[in-house]
Amino acid sequence: MGLMSKILGESGTSRQADDYVELKADTVDAASVESDRQVKIARIGGSSDAMDIKDAIYDGDIVVADIVRHSTQDTTMEQISDELKQVADEVGGDIVQKDDDQLIITPAGVSVSRERLGQ
Repeated sequence: MGLMSKILGESGTSRQADDYVELKADTVDAASVESDRQVKIARIGGSSDAMDIKDAIYDGDIVVADIVRHSTQDTTMEQISDELKQVADEVGGDIVQKDDDQLIITPAGVSVSRERLGQ
């Protein structure tokens, strides 16, 4: 998705402020929801951040990692990606890069579709 698609949307029409609803985390009672897996959000700033992500994957959680601070050609990012690919392979999970800004890493039994909805 290019810059103009992000600004104008896929259909070419501009998005309006009333197209969005702000969700406040304090209105959700997280204690009432029981689950075996969680979707965790991470930001990769350096190699040390990969350890927390690995632990989450080994625990069976899904991780969406923000990699916007790194270019995809960055050697540090290449090392981190390789480590996370290895973890996904070890547990029988999946890993995919979404655009240039996110990695999605899943544990065993969860795969990431390579097709967008609504195409």
